[in-house]
Amino acid sequence: MNLIIDVGNSFVKLAVFDGDHIKHKEVVELDLILNSIKAVKYKFTTVKKAIVSSVGKLSESDLDTMRGYFELMILNTETKLPYANLYKTPKTLGVDRIALVSASVNKYPNTNVLIIDAGTCITYDFINNKNEYLGGAISPGLRMRYRALNNLTAKLPLLDIELPDSIIGNSTETSMHSGVVYGILKEIDGVIIEYKENYSDLTVILTGGDSNFLSKQLKSSIFATSNFLLEGLNFILQFNSNE
Repeated sequence: MNLIIDVGNSFVKLAVFDGDHIKHKEVVELDLILNSIKAVKYKFTTVKKAIVSSVGKLSESDLDTMRGYFELMILNTETKLPYANLYKTPKTLGVDRIALVSASVNKYPNTNVLIIDAGTCITYDFINNKNEYLGGAISPGLRMRYRALNNLTAKLPLLDIELPDSIIGNSTETSMHSGVVYGILKEIDGVIIEYKENYSDLTVILTGGDSNFLSKQLKSSIFATSNFLLEGLNFILQFNSNE
């Protein structure tokens, strides 16, 4: 069994995999990570290996403690990957994007795949049927757009995400909802259409925290999945363990 540790800015996702299957998953606050990992180790005694994907929030002391529990891999730009990385600045590629592309290789081998991760930012990542990662795009996510409207103007309020009843906003708030939500929906559908003009056999994956909200509104055919990043991290660990 493998332990997957995905460290975000405030929360940590922990997942125990038996092969390709998730046996346990939880989300914990960052300052509780070591206690939670110790509890997982106690409950799942056959977990021997772990992988950490982190945005830099863990100290060396934290990592040393984890090394005392598991054979630990820390995902970075030097990690051996199951695909050819043709990104022109590979050292700047986020570990989350690396993991998402790895998941697509595992689940859809030798396929043209566009992975859309709808979180704080919306990232678009494309890997072709030759197992070559070419790159993609990064744009602001839903909450970032709402915050920008509030922070960069004098009078616009900070709103929670809400699906507008109509594309025509008849108040300041409904106009903001229309601009943000329909703006992102049209962006995503437009990007998918553009890719399909060049890759007619394209498979599209939508994942991330806002994927459930967005997937119901998109016109394009997609596969929505919430565990894609965790699956990608598990596959990277498996790939390197089999070397």
